Amino acid sequence: MHFIRRYVCYPLSALGLLLFIAVSAGFLIWRQSLPALDGEALVKRLSAPVTVTSDQHGIPVITATSRKDALRALGYISARDRLFQMDLMRRKNAGQLAELFGDRALDNDIRARTLGFTQVAKAVLAKLPQLHRDYLEAYADGVNSYIDKATALPFEYLVLNYRPAPWQAEDSLLVILGMFDMLNGWAEHEERMLSVMEKNLDAEVLAFLTPDTDHFTDRLLAPENPFRPARPIPVAALQKALRQQNPKKTAQLAAVKLRDFIAGSNAFAVSGTKTQDGRAILANDMHLGISVPNLWYRAELRYGSVHAAGVTLPGVPLMVTGSTQYLAWGSTNLSGDFLDLVSLDINPAHADEYRVKNQWQRFGQRTETILVKNAGPKQIQVKQSVWGPVATEPLLGKPVAIHWTALDANAVNLGLIEMEQAETLEQALEIVNRTGGPQLNVLLADRIGHIAWTIMGYLPKRIGGDGSVSRSWADGSSGWDGYVQGQALPRQIDPADGILASANDRRLDKRYPYVIGHQFANGYRAYRITQRLKQIQISNEWALFNLQLDTENEFYAFYQQLALGLLSPAVIAHQPELRELREYLLAWNGKADVDSLGFALLRQFRDTLADSLFTPFLASCRAADKNFEYAWTHVDTPLQALLTEKIPELLPDPERFKNWDDFLLELLKQSAQQLRADYPDTPLPELTWGQTNQAQFAHPFAKALPLLGGLLNMPEEKLAGCSGCVRVTGPHFGAGERLVVSPAHLDEGLLHMPGGQSAHPLSPYYRDQQAYWVKGLAMPLLADRNEHSLTLKPANE
Repeated sequence: MHFIRRYVCYPLSALGLLLFIAVSAGFLIWRQSLPALDGEALVKRLSAPVTVTSDQHGIPVITATSRKDALRALGYISARDRLFQMDLMRRKNAGQLAELFGDRALDNDIRARTLGFTQVAKAVLAKLPQLHRDYLEAYADGVNSYIDKATALPFEYLVLNYRPAPWQAEDSLLVILGMFDMLNGWAEHEERMLSVMEKNLDAEVLAFLTPDTDHFTDRLLAPENPFRPARPIPVAALQKALRQQNPKKTAQLAAVKLRDFIAGSNAFAVSGTKTQDGRAILANDMHLGISVPNLWYRAELRYGSVHAAGVTLPGVPLMVTGSTQYLAWGSTNLSGDFLDLVSLDINPAHADEYRVKNQWQRFGQRTETILVKNAGPKQIQVKQSVWGPVATEPLLGKPVAIHWTALDANAVNLGLIEMEQAETLEQALEIVNRTGGPQLNVLLADRIGHIAWTIMGYLPKRIGGDGSVSRSWADGSSGWDGYVQGQALPRQIDPADGILASANDRRLDKRYPYVIGHQFANGYRAYRITQRLKQIQISNEWALFNLQLDTENEFYAFYQQLALGLLSPAVIAHQPELRELREYLLAWNGKADVDSLGFALLRQFRDTLADSLFTPFLASCRAADKNFEYAWTHVDTPLQALLTEKIPELLPDPERFKNWDDFLLELLKQSAQQLRADYPDTPLPELTWGQTNQAQFAHPFAKALPLLGGLLNMPEEKLAGCSGCVRVTGPHFGAGERLVVSPAHLDEGLLHMPGGQSAHPLSPYYRDQQAYWVKGLAMPLLADRNEHSLTLKPANE
């Protein structure tokens, strides 16, 4: 629920706070809101009793006679443990947060209402197969049975003084649409950035600054033919950009934003050729913002012949990643572009008309009423074009329509729900290729030693451009010509080396006929995983789990060598105070361990380099759009080219510095000074990576109720790993789970996650898994010994 924190960072309403103080004073009353883990409960429309046992970590095992009953039980226990989280996710995507949090949530609601997620969810529901609608209804039955019978709802409802509305089938689809937004909604920002750059920079500068490749991706895919290859430094064009800047104004700009933490994941698999007994093994860790409670919810299902274990997304009745006794599946964000901003040609005589082919057409329009706490209702008018809703913000002075797969009811479905009942690799591949949802890389492993990779989600077939910049579609020469058919989606099955790896890197080049995206994750994580898998002689679950915890970081070796080259003996002889920096950098062990020295300075140095080198070249973009930020995942390709060649004519500040080395040395000093300012109590030579990389996983109410921060938040502990390591961590970001499993050996599978199963701060299962995650300790995939047993019985209706 990290997206909610911004809305409750100020004290809550006086009524809510008084209510909460009253509840806190009566500690026993608060404890009474702890849900029952034992006994009996009634659930609507159950066809037969369902048993839910829980182990010492509150991980539930649902045993039912049918899948629908299993989903009713899953809905019930998901609401029992995560109701407020589920409620907030549907409210966020429906545009109903301001009703709870006031005008500070208004921007979210305006955007959600403009996109029309509620209308999309209803349209998707109407198009689903009847069986899938039945699954959603069954899950909703379970959720509502809990809401109706709960003796006390989670404390957040008391604080906010409201009661949740009944759960509807389309609410689960709203949660799925929220995942669309989380994983690829950033494409709108990307297209705005590239459109501004195209208009204000020479074409060769744009191409130089926006490659889709890097040193590690090249090594993985060689020989390759990227869509946006690395380009030679365009000296003359960059000189022109430098001449256009005002150095005094440029110094005040911050036009560069490093995209180190992106919504992504690691997924890798080894086939039976790499294991001692021929088993295939899959590993998956998904990287998103981490708050309290964790985004994912562990569950184990048994119904009919199916035995499934893994993690679910609260609010959605399916295993996102997991395994049955036949197949294991995991995924990573495809990191592509499935959203276009269509530039609209407005009729100069009638502002409510826009051009479609050779004629003017009136905008559709709907009124949205947003309830705002402590304020009157706010009405907004949403304009609708044939290509999608009109964005609230124009682009380069023109209105744009948002054309996005997430808003197309024909491109969203619940196909992945069938995965639990697949028994062969071919069946699983077919399911993945016909599923409409957030676009993902999906890795599979079966019970007889086979592995595969393919793509899930609908890919647009673009005409008249690659979708990177905004264009008019009015004359029909640009646009989308449907979607890539499932049989045309790429697949890789049982590669010769027995290894598959995906880490949000670009896996395809121009040999694939369709453009998937423009920038992907730097290839280092995928390269490191592939390298290590090839080195492991005999793979097993523990070997893959240890790889998930790998903290090596060859990526930063370039910046270490650059810095050490600046700190030459001659330089130190004239500036002996710099010896401390040299020794600090030499102490780096090449890893992002909690006790690693020197790494914090390398991270700061890279940030400073990127901002200082690129901002002068981008001054015209910032002048054209005050919100412009250059955020490119492959930024190190042009950055390292400039730092390697050190072309005198491109020295960013020639009035102050005689040469590149003097300029870069000053940036290194500034980086060190920034660290000293940020951590004044620790001498720089003693500053470890763990002191700068500490978990800050917070409950959304913690800032509003600071006295309870220690109870609501996870401990602030030092974290190994970094944004560029295989072990991805950050203060608010990281692997929301780590899974390793072989389908034929579920009992040897491993799974851990931050936080715990329960969202109730007084529950023993609120934070009991956190220590395993922080310390890199494994937990079994399957629930351990039973400590609780709850029987769900059919309710008399």
